[in-house]
Order: sequence, then C-alpha cells, then structure tokens
Amino acid sequence: MVEDVKKHKGKSHPQSKDDQQDSMDKVGTPKDTPQSAPKDESLNEKSNPGPEVASKEAGESDALMVAVSMEEYNQMQQDLEQSRRDVATNFEGWQRERADFANYKRRIERDQATIQNNLKGEVIKKYLVIVDDLERALKACPKEGEGAAWAEGVELIYRKLQNILESEGVTRISAENEWFDPTLHEAVTHEDCPGCESGRIIEVLQQGYCIGDRVLRPALVRVAR
Repeated sequence: MVEDVKKHKGKSHPQSKDDQQDSMDKVGTPKDTPQSAPKDESLNEKSNPGPEVASKEAGESDALMVAVSMEEYNQMQQDLEQSRRDVATNFEGWQRERADFANYKRRIERDQATIQNNLKGEVIKKYLVIVDDLERALKACPKEGEGAAWAEGVELIYRKLQNILESEGVTRISAENEWFDPTLHEAVTHEDCPGCESGRIIEVLQQGYCIGDRVLRPALVRVAR
C-alpha cells in the first residue's frame, strides 16, 4: 500500500484550463513599475532647467560679458565718446542743410512769383492801349441822339475791361492834382501855371498803371514850373 501511495505521489496530473487561470490569478499579472515616471521627470528636468539652474547660467553669461580687460574697456569708452561726437556733428550739419534748403525754397518761390508777375505785366501792357482808346472814345461820345445808344455799349465794354484788370491786381496810378513823382509820373512838359504850385501836376495826358509794387506804365503828365 505504501508503494501505491508513492506511485500515486510520483504521478503528475495535468492541470486543467481553470486550474491554470486560478494559478495565474494567485500569482497576478506584473504590475507597471513606476520607473517610467522618474525617467520622464529626469528628461523634463534636462529640457526645462529650474530657476536655480537658469540663474546660474545667467550669472555665468554675465560674468563672460563683464570679463574684459581694462584696455578693451577704455577702448570701448573712447569709441562711445567718438560716436556721440559724430552724432552731434551730423545733427548740426543736418540742421544747417535743412535751413539752407528752406531758404532756397523760399528764394525759388519768390523768383517764380516775380517771373510770373513780369509775364503777366507784359501781357497786360498790351491791353492798356485799348483802355486808352476807349477812354478817348468816351470823352468824345455823344450824350444825346442816336449815338448815345452805342456810347453806352462802349462804356460797358470799358467797365468790363477795367474789372478784369483790377481782378489781376492792376491799379491806376493817382496823378490828378498830385505832386510830381518821377518814379510814378513822366513829365511831358514843365510850364508856368498861374495859381499853381511848382511841382504840382496840372493835367494827366495818359493814365499810368502798376501791378503790385511794379510800375507797368508811368502816367504822362503836365507839371507846373
């Protein structure tokens, strides 16, 4: 009987699927080890250094920037002072050039205005002869009768021409009973005139005109001697 028991113990019975599952449940599946988390943290520490490491690196960078010799420092100071002097010089030169350009611009504008007035005056002088003819016609026009109608038309034309000249800045030189001024008047004759002061204009033979400060044509006058 002992031998049967030994034989029975010596035999190995195959385990069923349920027995294998139970054994696996007892042993348990291998759990995840927490080694991966520390590994990730070490990588994050390397990629994102903490404030102490950053301050240390910044301190080392500052130390490298400051670590220059006195000779180099003095040279940089000299270069800085020279740059400041150059900036001041260039700024003063720029201001002078700007003032010169402003003066040049004003001079050009003044010259252009003078040229424009001269050209305008030369054109207007050609029409002053027409004004003289109209004035002579109005002095001799009839006051009554059939000629009075066309005389009014001539007077309207004369007034329209005068308005055009005034709009262009043309003004008539005052000469009637004025003192003779050689810059504005041109004396045709100097003659004795009882009761007239010497140098006084007796009669205006032709009207004078000016545009602005420029005399287009002096007035032709008779002057008392």
